[in-house]
This record gives sequence, C-alpha cells and structure tokens, in this order.
Amino acid sequence: MDKVVVSLGGSILIPNEDDIEFLKEIASLLLRVSEELDIIVVCGGGRISRYYISGGRELGATVEELDEMGIQVTRLNARLLQLALGGRGNRNIPETPEDAVKMKNPGMIVTMGGTEPGHTTDAVAALVARAWKADRIVNATSVDAVYSDDPKVVKDAKRFTLLSFEDFFSIVDEGGHDAGQTDVFDREGAMIVKEDRIPVFVVHGRDLDELESAIRGGDIRGTRVI
Repeated sequence: MDKVVVSLGGSILIPNEDDIEFLKEIASLLLRVSEELDIIVVCGGGRISRYYISGGRELGATVEELDEMGIQVTRLNARLLQLALGGRGNRNIPETPEDAVKMKNPGMIVTMGGTEPGHTTDAVAALVARAWKADRIVNATSVDAVYSDDPKVVKDAKRFTLLSFEDFFSIVDEGGHDAGQTDVFDREGAMIVKEDRIPVFVVHGRDLDELESAIRGGDIRGTRVI
C-alpha cells in the first residue's frame, strides 16, 4: 500500500469560500482514497495565519514569535480537518514528523500542522515523507502547477509539467525563511525531496478530481517532480 503525504495549503483548506462544505468534500475524498492508500495530511495556515503574522509583525514580534503563531493556526486547521474525518482522524495533533509516523495506524488518516519555528508546512511534509519513507508528496496549492515566476504577477511565466528534483530546487531556491511565506514550495522541503528522491505532485487543491488523481499517483495536469 502506497504511503502518501498530502501538503494541503491553508489557502485551499480555509479560503473563506464555503469553508465547511469544502472541508466535508476534502474529508470525503481522503476517506475514499484511504481505503487503498496510507495518508498523512499536513495542513497549512492560509489567510488566518497571515492575519496573525501581519498583526504580530506590526506589534514588533520576532520571526520566531511570528512562526509560533502561524504554527498554532496550522494545528487548528488540522483539528478542523480531523473533525471532518470523524472517527478516522487522529484525536491528538502530532507536534513532530516522528510523532505523525508513530500515530499512523491502518485505516486512520493522520492530520497535523507545523512543528517548530523556521519550518514551513512544505518542509514539514518533506520531513514526514522522509521519516515515513513515503512514496510521494502531493502539494495541493492555490496554483495549478509550478511556474518560473508567480503566475498571478507575471503573465508570461513559464509553466512546467515535468521537472527534475534539481530543477525544482533551483526554481524555489530563492533565499531564507520568512514567517507567512507563500511560495509554491519552500527551499528546505525542496532540498529534502532532492536528497531523498521523493516524487512531488503539484496540483490546484480546489480541483478535487486532479487532487485525487495526484494522491493515487495517476496522470495530472499540474507538475510532476521526479
């Protein structure tokens, strides 16, 4: 049975558009695919996290303090998804990748958020995949693929359907960590998947058919990193 880590962006999970109905749909999808696959989900913080980080920054908080606030929001998002999963979700939210792997029992879907300051949830997903020896990571984000630049800003940004681990890392290797960053994947996570050769599927998380195909390791319109 394949092991799949799903990195579910907060902007996808809680976008302020029929949040609870979408949570139910995501939960239904995860419950369905978990009949054939082992799933661990890492939830991002999204707009709620950015709201607290923005406010904290204006109040003079350090990057570490801002990260800590963001982590708490990701764990709340993970709790909300866990509630949507009903009895198939873990009751306790893991605080480390190793905890997530230990909590993973047959038939259960583990949900978690961030772990410690300095790590985005992309990096957490990669660390979970490393600790669990996962078959792939599915990055469910707010864009439909990896681009050379932010397609919401650069209209002629190049779209990629297939990337090597090295090229993927070179695209996201933009510099250091900052609380609340919103790149398609972070450089630490990209380094981990490059070192461990963990395939990554990047898809738009609101396209549930595309998301399901990615989780199952099937054909996608987004980007495959191999």
